[in-house]
Amino acid sequence: MKLLKTALVACAAFISQSAAAQQLTAWDSLALTPPMGWNSWNFFEGKVSEKVIMDMADAMVANGMKAAGYQYLVIDDYWVGGRDRQNKLFPDTERFPHGMKYLADYVHSKGLKIGIYSDAATLTCGGVTGSYGFEELDAKTFASWGIDYLKYDYCNAPEDVATAFSRYHKMGDALKNSGRPIVYAICEWGPRKPWLWAKAAGGHLWRTTWDSRDVWESKNKDLTGIMDIFNQQESLANYAGPGGWNDPDLLMVGLYGKGSSSSVNGRFKGCTFTEYRTHFALWCMLDAPLMLNLDLTKMDAANLQLLTNKHLIGINQDELGKQATTILRRGDLQVLSKPLKNGAIAVCVFNRSDKPTTVKLNLKKELNVWQPVTAFDVWKEKNYPKAAVLESNLDGHDCAVYILTKAE
Repeated sequence: MKLLKTALVACAAFISQSAAAQQLTAWDSLALTPPMGWNSWNFFEGKVSEKVIMDMADAMVANGMKAAGYQYLVIDDYWVGGRDRQNKLFPDTERFPHGMKYLADYVHSKGLKIGIYSDAATLTCGGVTGSYGFEELDAKTFASWGIDYLKYDYCNAPEDVATAFSRYHKMGDALKNSGRPIVYAICEWGPRKPWLWAKAAGGHLWRTTWDSRDVWESKNKDLTGIMDIFNQQESLANYAGPGGWNDPDLLMVGLYGKGSSSSVNGRFKGCTFTEYRTHFALWCMLDAPLMLNLDLTKMDAANLQLLTNKHLIGINQDELGKQATTILRRGDLQVLSKPLKNGAIAVCVFNRSDKPTTVKLNLKKELNVWQPVTAFDVWKEKNYPKAAVLESNLDGHDCAVYILTKAE
């Protein structure tokens, strides 16, 4: 136990020293801003296939998501067919008849990037072949296919932190030696506090919670709704920044209860559009990776407009890379603030209650903003010059988002 604590302290110190020096390596530079894209889990799960990925790539280009900044298409679990006589992984031949190199080339031809999934054990969460013991070989195989992103899970692996760090570090080193830049997503789910050691293991992002469910808030301690996950992010802001990000899991936006994992086989019927809008805004404020998992070919106009909102994406992708923190709690009201480049500030005014409310916030007295500012309302796309008060009429579970800039 003493050795384990020492290892964690050393990892935390390593991260702290690197941040203080503000010197990013070429490896860190693979994720200077939170990754944006799509993942096959929740909606498609075991039905993932070559056609699904190609259809999603086509949709991402056609509907404007690529232009808005989304770039990764990540193939999650169930793609593996096994290992060949040279122990190289190969895909399920029915689902991916042309192989992964063919699919990667197709995705790249669209100006997008492709990701893949494996596990730090002999079997993945879905029970197919994992990468434990074959890290170097698998990393080189992924590189030879043209893979740009690896989501690395932790099912069927030992529970202790030391083993988790060792296994993740081994794959991190393998990816660095693969001959191709591959973004490394550590999917440990949070119980071993990966924010303390994942960057030292080579990670560019690390899951901070269990899998998200398509429900506003779960009443079951074993299931994580959107608010359950959001509440767990409060103390983690200091661990995120350019090159390494806290990952509060996939966005549920637009699922509306579809997908057996996100809805727990129909138990959850999804959220309202207002709740999805707040969900997206909060994840943007948190500098979370923006990874979707709905069917992009059937997305409605309202959700597409939300997910391509240039102002929210700009907040999330701001190069300063500062995760938002809470600056005010008053009853069911929560206000988050996120510093942006050039001295601007993003403010999210969040009504946690399920009842509508009117909020008036004095910028000086309550938000500690003393210089004259122009407040830009992200939803209304309206400027309020030399604003002194932020006034918001919020529905239940609604939020308002403002960008404050120095008044001319």
